Amino acid sequence: MEATQKVRNPVEKIRVSSGSAIVLDLIEGFLNAKPTTAYLLTYLEGKCSANCAFCPQARSSSGNTDMLSRVTWPIFGADRVFSKLANSVQRRDTLRVCIQALNYPNVLQDLLTIAETIKSEGITVPISISCQPLNKEEMKKLKEVGVERLGISLDAATESIFSRVKGNIAGGPYSWERHCQALLEAVEVFGKGRISTHLIVGLGETEREMTRIIQWCVDNHVNPALFAFTPIPKTTLEDGNQPALSHYRRIQLARHLIVKGETRFDKMVFGKDAHITSFGVSQEVLRREIRSGTPFRTSGCPNCNRPYYNEKPSGPIYNFPIQPSHKEVEEIKRQLRTFLDGKK
Repeated sequence: MEATQKVRNPVEKIRVSSGSAIVLDLIEGFLNAKPTTAYLLTYLEGKCSANCAFCPQARSSSGNTDMLSRVTWPIFGADRVFSKLANSVQRRDTLRVCIQALNYPNVLQDLLTIAETIKSEGITVPISISCQPLNKEEMKKLKEVGVERLGISLDAATESIFSRVKGNIAGGPYSWERHCQALLEAVEVFGKGRISTHLIVGLGETEREMTRIIQWCVDNHVNPALFAFTPIPKTTLEDGNQPALSHYRRIQLARHLIVKGETRFDKMVFGKDAHITSFGVSQEVLRREIRSGTPFRTSGCPNCNRPYYNEKPSGPIYNFPIQPSHKEVEEIKRQLRTFLDGKK
């Protein structure tokens, strides 16, 4: 699409995460940590056609349609969003745009239009899209209009959990096999290292199961991004519990070491209840990586920090949107103390 060409059928409304809306000067507010990615959500009157058990946008949920996870997403006129986005990108406050998609018949056209408009307005920012599985031709269309990265969320660590929370048991349209196939096809279209998936820790999986799917993702050039399950009122899983921090820290550390190539699933050791008992690396490597704080930061696309997506600013913090402080790293060490032999 030529830079001067105007989109013929513009999207009129877009939802923007509340944190991004503050950064874009769409609303006023205070932020402990500013999102470095502008998070946009396709607008739909009514509910998503999917029925994910953890999501307030699900077809059977009676939750607030302004919510996605624990974040509110107010509605704005699209022209205003694009104008504010251009200014924020120019200031270097926004380093990436992530367009998240509900599932409905015309969603692909809306995604194409939003991406085309960003490019046609001369807004030079990398674009990621997080959406349901598409076919390869649809993926190619997104790439042609300038989308740099694509995310397709597995969410669950195993096929049985997937079926229960977003597949046929949940009354949703999705299948584990198709999601995995779509991720592999997306790698073919966009290239290695440009595809991501979301994995939610705390849906009933074991640490062994979560670590195995992380390894599958890495082996297939898919970037696994971790979320902590967050119970949202009026969803099917509203009575669930967030994972224990020590459990989440072990998964974060395993993900980091696998992505970095320091270890593999088959080098790790699992004990009672399939908990990690060894990461398959030396104490020196383990202490160095924990001390850095990096494994415990938000994982995802470059410059994606998703502040407080699964937690309140008052804590406890699951994914750190900025570098953890010395005090926070010391607390993480205590949560992982059984792996550190009592050494700092």
